[in-house]
Amino acid sequence: MTAREFIETTEEKRLAPYATKSAYSIGRTLHGNEPDDYRTCFQRDRDRILYSKVFKDLQHKTQVFLINEGDFYRTRLTHTLEVAQHARTFARALRLNEDLCEAIALAHDLGHPPFGHAGEETLNELLKDDGGFEHNLQSLRVVDLLEKRYQRYDGLNLCFETREGIARHNTTHDHPDAPSEFHRFPRSSLETQVVNIADPLAYCAHDLEDALNAGYLRLKDLRNMDNPLVMRVFELCRSRYPDILKADTILQSRILVRTLIEEANIAVIRQTSQNIEQHRISSVEEARNFPEDIVAAPAGVWENFDALKSYLFENVYRKPQVCIMNEKGKLIIRRIFRHLERCPEMLPQTFKIRFDEAPDSSGKRRILADYISGMTDRYVMDLHMMMFEPYEKVMFEFRE
Repeated sequence: MTAREFIETTEEKRLAPYATKSAYSIGRTLHGNEPDDYRTCFQRDRDRILYSKVFKDLQHKTQVFLINEGDFYRTRLTHTLEVAQHARTFARALRLNEDLCEAIALAHDLGHPPFGHAGEETLNELLKDDGGFEHNLQSLRVVDLLEKRYQRYDGLNLCFETREGIARHNTTHDHPDAPSEFHRFPRSSLETQVVNIADPLAYCAHDLEDALNAGYLRLKDLRNMDNPLVMRVFELCRSRYPDILKADTILQSRILVRTLIEEANIAVIRQTSQNIEQHRISSVEEARNFPEDIVAAPAGVWENFDALKSYLFENVYRKPQVCIMNEKGKLIIRRIFRHLERCPEMLPQTFKIRFDEAPDSSGKRRILADYISGMTDRYVMDLHMMMFEPYEKVMFEFRE
Protein backbone atom coordinates (compact mmCIF):
# COMPACT_ATOMS: atom_id res chain seq x y z
CA MET A 1 0.00 0.00 0.00
CA THR A 2 1.39 3.41 -0.99
CA ALA A 3 1.31 6.41 1.33
CA ARG A 4 -1.49 7.91 -0.77
CA GLU A 5 -3.56 4.74 -0.55
CA PHE A 6 -3.05 4.66 3.22
CA ILE A 7 -4.32 8.25 3.52
CA GLU A 8 -7.31 7.45 1.31
CA THR A 9 -8.11 4.42 3.47
CA THR A 10 -7.81 6.57 6.58
CA GLU A 11 -10.22 9.09 5.09
CA GLU A 12 -12.82 6.35 4.70
CA LYS A 13 -12.61 5.60 8.42
CA ARG A 14 -12.12 9.11 9.79
CA LEU A 15 -14.28 11.38 7.62
CA ALA A 16 -18.06 11.58 7.75
CA PRO A 17 -20.10 9.80 5.06
CA TYR A 18 -21.12 13.20 3.62
CA ALA A 19 -17.48 14.35 3.26
CA THR A 20 -15.79 14.44 -0.15
CA LYS A 21 -13.25 11.59 -0.25
CA SER A 22 -10.13 12.04 -2.34
CA ALA A 23 -10.30 8.44 -3.59
CA TYR A 24 -13.64 9.22 -5.26
CA SER A 25 -12.68 12.54 -6.81
CA ILE A 26 -14.08 13.19 -10.27
CA GLY A 27 -10.47 13.89 -11.15
CA ARG A 28 -8.51 16.34 -13.25
CA THR A 29 -10.98 17.04 -16.03
CA LEU A 30 -8.80 19.43 -18.02
CA HIS A 31 -5.61 17.51 -18.80
CA GLY A 32 -6.04 14.07 -17.28
CA ASN A 33 -5.03 12.54 -13.97
CA GLU A 34 -1.46 12.38 -12.70
CA PRO A 35 -1.02 9.72 -9.99
CA ASP A 36 1.11 10.39 -6.95
CA ASP A 37 2.25 7.72 -4.49
CA TYR A 38 2.57 10.06 -1.52
CA ARG A 39 -0.19 12.68 -1.71
CA THR A 40 -3.91 12.55 -2.34
CA CYS A 41 -5.30 14.51 -5.25
CA PHE A 42 -6.56 17.31 -2.98
CA GLN A 43 -3.22 17.54 -1.18
CA ARG A 44 -1.55 17.96 -4.57
CA ASP A 45 -4.04 20.71 -5.46
CA ARG A 46 -3.25 22.52 -2.23
CA ASP A 47 0.48 22.28 -2.92
CA ARG A 48 0.16 23.44 -6.52
CA ILE A 49 -1.75 26.51 -5.38
CA LEU A 50 0.62 27.22 -2.50
CA TYR A 51 3.72 27.04 -4.73
CA SER A 52 2.24 29.13 -7.55
CA LYS A 53 3.58 32.57 -8.36
CA VAL A 54 0.12 34.13 -8.28
CA PHE A 55 -0.36 32.94 -4.68
CA LYS A 56 2.87 34.62 -3.55
CA ASP A 57 1.78 37.86 -5.23
CA LEU A 58 -1.21 38.08 -2.86
CA GLN A 59 1.15 39.42 -0.20
CA HIS A 60 1.34 42.68 -2.18
CA LYS A 61 -2.38 43.10 -2.90
CA THR A 62 -4.82 45.22 -0.94
CA GLN A 63 -7.37 43.81 1.48
CA VAL A 64 -8.89 47.08 2.79
CA PHE A 65 -5.94 49.37 3.55
CA LEU A 66 -3.39 49.87 0.80
CA ILE A 67 -0.08 48.16 1.51
CA ASN A 68 1.82 51.45 1.53
CA GLU A 69 -0.21 52.64 4.54
CA GLY A 70 1.75 50.36 6.86
CA ASP A 71 3.04 46.85 7.40
CA PHE A 72 0.59 46.03 10.19
CA TYR A 73 -2.58 45.80 8.14
CA ARG A 74 -3.79 42.67 6.43
CA THR A 75 -3.09 41.99 2.79
CA ARG A 76 -4.93 39.67 0.43
CA LEU A 77 -2.46 36.93 1.43
CA THR A 78 -3.00 37.21 5.17
CA HIS A 79 -6.76 37.25 4.58
CA THR A 80 -6.46 34.09 2.47
CA LEU A 81 -4.47 32.30 5.17
CA GLU A 82 -7.05 33.30 7.75
CA VAL A 83 -9.89 31.98 5.59
CA ALA A 84 -7.99 28.72 5.20
CA GLN A 85 -7.58 28.44 8.97
CA HIS A 86 -11.30 29.07 9.57
CA ALA A 87 -12.13 26.47 6.92
CA ARG A 88 -9.80 23.89 8.46
CA THR A 89 -11.40 24.43 11.87
CA PHE A 90 -14.87 23.83 10.43
CA ALA A 91 -13.73 20.82 8.41
CA ARG A 92 -12.08 19.18 11.41
CA ALA A 93 -15.10 19.72 13.65
CA LEU A 94 -17.58 18.51 11.02
CA ARG A 95 -15.37 15.61 9.82
CA LEU A 96 -15.14 17.02 6.30
CA ASN A 97 -12.14 16.85 3.96
CA GLU A 98 -9.69 19.33 5.43
CA ASP A 99 -7.30 19.17 2.46
CA LEU A 100 -10.05 20.07 -0.02
CA CYS A 101 -11.28 22.92 2.18
CA GLU A 102 -7.75 24.29 2.43
CA ALA A 103 -7.12 24.04 -1.32
CA ILE A 104 -10.33 25.93 -2.14
CA ALA A 105 -9.62 28.57 0.52
CA LEU A 106 -6.06 29.18 -0.67
CA ALA A 107 -7.30 29.67 -4.24
CA HIS A 108 -10.47 31.64 -3.65
CA ASP A 109 -8.90 35.10 -4.17
CA LEU A 110 -6.18 34.34 -6.73
CA GLY A 111 -8.05 36.36 -9.37
CA HIS A 112 -8.40 39.51 -7.27
CA PRO A 113 -6.88 42.53 -9.03
CA PRO A 114 -4.83 45.21 -7.28
CA PHE A 115 -6.63 47.69 -4.99
CA GLY A 116 -9.16 45.16 -3.71
CA HIS A 117 -12.82 45.52 -4.62
CA ALA A 118 -12.15 48.96 -6.12
CA GLY A 119 -9.91 47.30 -8.72
CA GLU A 120 -12.54 44.64 -9.42
CA GLU A 121 -15.26 47.26 -9.90
CA THR A 122 -13.09 49.16 -12.37
CA LEU A 123 -12.25 46.11 -14.50
CA ASN A 124 -15.91 45.06 -14.44
CA GLU A 125 -16.86 48.50 -15.74
CA LEU A 126 -14.18 48.41 -18.45
CA LEU A 127 -15.41 44.95 -19.56
CA LYS A 128 -19.14 45.67 -19.23
CA ASP A 129 -19.71 44.88 -22.91
CA ASP A 130 -17.45 41.82 -22.81
CA GLY A 131 -19.00 39.73 -20.07
CA GLY A 132 -17.70 41.81 -17.18
CA PHE A 133 -15.02 40.93 -14.64
CA GLU A 134 -15.64 38.80 -11.55
CA HIS A 135 -12.72 37.83 -9.36
CA ASN A 136 -13.93 34.28 -8.60
CA LEU A 137 -14.22 33.44 -12.27
CA GLN A 138 -10.86 35.12 -12.79
CA SER A 139 -9.45 32.87 -10.06
CA LEU A 140 -10.70 29.89 -12.07
CA ARG A 141 -9.14 31.39 -15.20
CA VAL A 142 -5.85 31.75 -13.33
CA VAL A 143 -5.68 28.11 -12.22
CA ASP A 144 -7.02 26.79 -15.56
CA LEU A 145 -5.04 28.92 -17.97
CA LEU A 146 -2.88 31.80 -16.77
CA GLU A 147 -0.50 30.29 -14.24
CA LYS A 148 2.53 28.84 -16.06
CA ARG A 149 4.33 26.01 -14.27
CA TYR A 150 4.24 23.02 -16.62
CA GLN A 151 5.50 22.32 -20.09
CA ARG A 152 2.64 20.09 -21.24
CA TYR A 153 -0.21 22.46 -20.45
CA ASP A 154 -1.17 25.88 -19.13
CA GLY A 155 -2.67 26.28 -15.68
CA LEU A 156 -2.42 24.00 -12.65
CA ASN A 157 -4.70 21.16 -13.83
CA LEU A 158 -6.61 21.02 -10.54
CA CYS A 159 -9.29 18.50 -9.61
CA PHE A 160 -12.92 19.15 -10.47
CA GLU A 161 -13.87 19.56 -6.79
CA THR A 162 -11.25 22.26 -6.17
CA ARG A 163 -12.18 24.10 -9.36
CA GLU A 164 -15.86 23.84 -8.45
CA GLY A 165 -15.11 25.39 -5.06
CA ILE A 166 -13.47 28.35 -6.80
CA ALA A 167 -16.20 28.77 -9.42
CA ARG A 168 -19.07 28.45 -6.91
CA HIS A 169 -17.59 30.65 -4.20
CA ASN A 170 -20.78 32.41 -3.14
CA THR A 171 -20.88 35.07 -0.38
CA THR A 172 -22.46 38.47 0.22
CA HIS A 173 -20.10 40.07 -2.30
CA ASP A 174 -19.58 37.05 -4.55
CA HIS A 175 -22.26 35.75 -6.90
CA PRO A 176 -20.40 34.27 -9.85
CA ASP A 177 -22.30 32.76 -12.75
CA ALA A 178 -20.44 29.45 -12.68
CA PRO A 179 -19.61 27.79 -16.02
CA SER A 180 -21.99 25.07 -17.16
CA GLU A 181 -19.62 22.23 -16.25
CA PHE A 182 -20.31 23.01 -12.58
CA HIS A 183 -24.09 22.79 -12.98
CA ARG A 184 -24.05 19.02 -12.78
CA PHE A 185 -24.94 19.21 -9.08
CA PRO A 186 -27.70 21.40 -7.60
CA ARG A 187 -25.52 22.38 -4.63
CA SER A 188 -21.80 22.63 -4.15
CA SER A 189 -19.91 20.24 -1.90
CA LEU A 190 -20.00 20.79 1.85
CA GLU A 191 -16.30 21.68 1.64
CA THR A 192 -17.16 24.50 -0.78
CA GLN A 193 -19.94 25.65 1.53
CA VAL A 194 -17.44 25.73 4.41
CA VAL A 195 -15.17 28.14 2.51
CA ASN A 196 -18.20 30.21 1.48
CA ILE A 197 -19.01 30.90 5.12
CA ALA A 198 -15.40 31.08 6.34
CA ASP A 199 -14.61 33.97 3.97
CA PRO A 200 -17.07 36.59 5.31
CA LEU A 201 -16.41 35.51 8.89
CA ALA A 202 -12.69 36.08 8.36
CA TYR A 203 -12.81 39.41 6.56
CA CYS A 204 -15.43 40.92 8.86
CA ALA A 205 -13.67 39.97 12.10
CA HIS A 206 -10.17 40.77 10.94
CA ASP A 207 -11.10 43.98 9.09
CA LEU A 208 -12.70 45.05 12.37
CA GLU A 209 -9.38 44.51 14.15
CA ASP A 210 -7.49 46.48 11.51
CA ALA A 211 -10.02 49.32 11.72
CA LEU A 212 -9.67 49.52 15.50
CA ASN A 213 -5.87 49.54 15.28
CA ALA A 214 -5.94 52.18 12.53
CA GLY A 215 -8.13 54.42 14.68
CA TYR A 216 -11.02 54.36 12.20
CA LEU A 217 -13.21 52.82 14.91
CA ARG A 218 -13.17 53.06 18.69
CA LEU A 219 -14.13 50.34 21.13
CA LYS A 220 -16.54 52.88 22.59
CA ASP A 221 -18.34 53.03 19.22
CA LEU A 222 -18.81 49.26 19.19
CA ARG A 223 -20.08 49.21 22.78
CA ASN A 224 -22.77 51.67 21.74
CA MET A 225 -23.94 49.46 18.89
CA ASP A 226 -27.37 47.95 19.32
CA ASN A 227 -26.15 44.55 18.13
CA PRO A 228 -26.89 41.47 20.30
CA LEU A 229 -23.89 39.54 18.94
CA VAL A 230 -21.44 42.36 19.66
CA MET A 231 -22.98 42.96 23.10
CA ARG A 232 -22.65 39.26 23.95
CA VAL A 233 -19.02 39.23 22.83
CA PHE A 234 -18.23 42.26 25.03
CA GLU A 235 -19.92 40.54 27.97
CA LEU A 236 -17.92 37.36 27.37
CA CYS A 237 -14.69 39.38 27.22
CA ARG A 238 -15.47 41.08 30.54
CA SER A 239 -16.33 37.78 32.23
CA ARG A 240 -13.29 35.91 30.90
CA TYR A 241 -10.81 38.77 31.30
CA PRO A 242 -11.83 40.93 34.31
CA ASP A 243 -8.90 43.32 33.79
CA ILE A 244 -9.49 43.81 30.05
CA LEU A 245 -10.29 47.52 30.41
CA LYS A 246 -6.81 48.08 31.85
CA ALA A 247 -5.20 46.73 28.67
CA ASP A 248 -4.21 48.97 25.76
CA THR A 249 -6.44 49.37 22.73
CA ILE A 250 -4.51 46.91 20.56
CA LEU A 251 -4.74 44.11 23.12
CA GLN A 252 -8.41 44.86 23.80
CA SER A 253 -9.20 44.72 20.09
CA ARG A 254 -7.36 41.41 19.73
CA ILE A 255 -9.26 39.87 22.63
CA LEU A 256 -12.54 41.20 21.23
CA VAL A 257 -11.94 39.86 17.74
CA ARG A 258 -10.70 36.51 19.03
CA THR A 259 -13.86 36.12 21.11
CA LEU A 260 -16.03 37.16 18.16
CA ILE A 261 -14.37 34.53 15.97
CA GLU A 262 -14.83 31.84 18.62
CA GLU A 263 -18.52 32.66 19.02
CA ALA A 264 -19.17 32.77 15.28
CA ASN A 265 -17.27 29.54 14.62
CA ILE A 266 -19.04 27.66 17.40
CA ALA A 267 -22.42 28.90 16.13
CA VAL A 268 -21.66 27.67 12.59
CA ILE A 269 -20.42 24.26 13.78
CA ARG A 270 -23.46 23.71 16.01
CA GLN A 271 -26.00 24.87 13.43
CA THR A 272 -24.41 22.81 10.66
CA SER A 273 -24.27 19.71 12.85
CA GLN A 274 -27.94 20.25 13.70
CA ASN A 275 -28.81 20.64 9.99
CA ILE A 276 -27.01 17.41 9.13
CA GLU A 277 -28.81 15.52 11.87
CA GLN A 278 -32.23 17.09 11.25
CA HIS A 279 -32.18 16.43 7.50
CA ARG A 280 -30.45 13.07 7.91
CA ILE A 281 -27.65 13.88 5.52
CA SER A 282 -25.71 10.64 5.18
CA SER A 283 -23.90 10.92 1.84
CA VAL A 284 -22.20 13.36 -0.51
CA GLU A 285 -25.09 12.95 -2.94
CA GLU A 286 -27.70 13.90 -0.35
CA ALA A 287 -25.74 17.01 0.61
CA ARG A 288 -25.32 18.04 -3.01
CA ASN A 289 -29.00 17.55 -3.80
CA PHE A 290 -30.41 19.29 -0.74
CA PRO A 291 -32.38 22.45 -1.73
CA GLU A 292 -30.33 24.80 0.46
CA ASP A 293 -26.85 25.04 1.97
CA ILE A 294 -26.26 22.71 4.90
CA VAL A 295 -23.32 24.71 6.27
CA ALA A 296 -24.84 27.74 7.95
CA ALA A 297 -25.02 29.91 11.05
CA PRO A 298 -28.21 30.36 13.12
CA ALA A 299 -30.46 32.95 11.48
CA GLY A 300 -30.21 35.39 14.39
CA VAL A 301 -26.43 35.19 14.59
CA TRP A 302 -26.07 35.68 10.83
CA GLU A 303 -28.43 38.69 10.88
CA ASN A 304 -26.33 40.25 13.64
CA PHE A 305 -23.16 39.47 11.70
CA ASP A 306 -24.64 41.10 8.58
CA ALA A 307 -25.47 44.15 10.68
CA LEU A 308 -21.85 44.28 11.84
CA LYS A 309 -20.67 44.05 8.21
CA SER A 310 -23.01 46.92 7.28
CA TYR A 311 -21.63 48.93 10.18
CA LEU A 312 -18.09 48.35 8.94
CA PHE A 313 -19.11 49.35 5.42
CA GLU A 314 -20.50 52.66 6.61
CA ASN A 315 -17.86 53.46 9.20
CA VAL A 316 -14.67 51.98 7.70
CA TYR A 317 -14.91 51.18 4.00
CA ARG A 318 -16.51 54.59 3.32
CA LYS A 319 -14.04 56.59 5.40
CA PRO A 320 -12.57 59.45 3.35
CA GLN A 321 -9.06 58.00 3.68
CA VAL A 322 -10.20 54.65 2.25
CA CYS A 323 -12.40 56.21 -0.45
CA ILE A 324 -9.61 58.51 -1.64
CA MET A 325 -7.19 55.61 -2.06
CA ASN A 326 -9.88 53.50 -3.74
CA GLU A 327 -10.57 56.27 -6.27
CA LYS A 328 -6.86 56.65 -6.87
CA GLY A 329 -6.63 52.92 -7.56
CA LYS A 330 -9.57 53.07 -9.96
CA LEU A 331 -7.98 55.96 -11.85
CA ILE A 332 -4.65 54.13 -12.15
CA ILE A 333 -6.24 50.94 -13.50
CA ARG A 334 -8.53 52.82 -15.88
CA ARG A 335 -5.69 54.92 -17.33
CA ILE A 336 -3.36 51.96 -17.82
CA PHE A 337 -6.10 49.85 -19.42
CA ARG A 338 -7.11 52.56 -21.90
CA HIS A 339 -3.50 53.37 -22.71
CA LEU A 340 -2.57 49.75 -23.38
CA GLU A 341 -5.67 49.35 -25.52
CA ARG A 342 -4.36 52.16 -27.72
CA CYS A 343 -0.69 51.14 -27.48
CA PRO A 344 -0.52 47.32 -27.14
CA GLU A 345 3.14 47.41 -28.16
CA MET A 346 3.81 48.33 -24.52
CA LEU A 347 2.62 44.90 -23.36
CA PRO A 348 5.16 42.26 -22.25
CA GLN A 349 5.91 39.77 -25.02
CA THR A 350 3.73 36.91 -23.76
CA PHE A 351 0.69 39.15 -23.39
CA LYS A 352 1.45 40.94 -26.68
CA ILE A 353 1.36 37.60 -28.52
CA ARG A 354 -1.96 36.66 -26.95
CA PHE A 355 -3.32 40.15 -27.63
CA ASP A 356 -2.39 39.93 -31.32
CA GLU A 357 -3.90 36.43 -31.59
CA ALA A 358 -7.21 37.41 -29.97
CA PRO A 359 -9.99 37.11 -32.57
CA ASP A 360 -11.78 40.36 -31.73
CA SER A 361 -11.69 43.51 -29.60
CA SER A 362 -13.56 41.75 -26.80
CA GLY A 363 -10.89 39.06 -26.61
CA LYS A 364 -8.16 41.71 -26.64
CA ARG A 365 -9.73 43.54 -23.69
CA ARG A 366 -9.91 40.26 -21.81
CA ILE A 367 -6.15 39.85 -22.30
CA LEU A 368 -5.62 43.34 -20.89
CA ALA A 369 -7.73 42.40 -17.86
CA ASP A 370 -5.63 39.26 -17.39
CA TYR A 371 -2.48 41.37 -17.42
CA ILE A 372 -3.71 44.08 -15.05
CA SER A 373 -5.53 41.78 -12.62
CA GLY A 374 -2.32 39.81 -12.15
CA MET A 375 -0.41 42.91 -11.00
CA THR A 376 0.35 43.74 -7.39
CA ASP A 377 -0.50 47.16 -5.99
CA ARG A 378 3.15 48.14 -6.05
CA TYR A 379 3.68 46.95 -9.61
CA VAL A 380 0.65 48.74 -11.04
CA MET A 381 1.63 51.98 -9.29
CA ASP A 382 5.16 51.73 -10.66
CA LEU A 383 3.82 51.03 -14.14
CA HIS A 384 1.50 54.03 -13.92
CA MET A 385 4.40 56.23 -12.86
CA MET A 386 6.53 54.92 -15.72
CA MET A 387 3.78 55.57 -18.27
CA PHE A 388 2.51 58.96 -17.15
CA GLU A 389 4.97 60.63 -14.77
CA PRO A 390 8.68 61.49 -14.61
CA TYR A 391 10.30 58.22 -13.67
CA GLU A 392 13.41 57.99 -11.51
CA LYS A 393 14.11 54.27 -11.52
CA VAL A 394 16.92 53.14 -13.80
CA MET A 395 15.34 49.81 -14.71
CA PHE A 396 11.80 48.50 -14.87
CA GLU A 397 11.30 44.77 -15.12
CA PHE A 398 8.30 43.73 -17.21
CA ARG A 399 6.40 40.66 -16.08
CA GLU A 400 6.08 38.01 -18.71
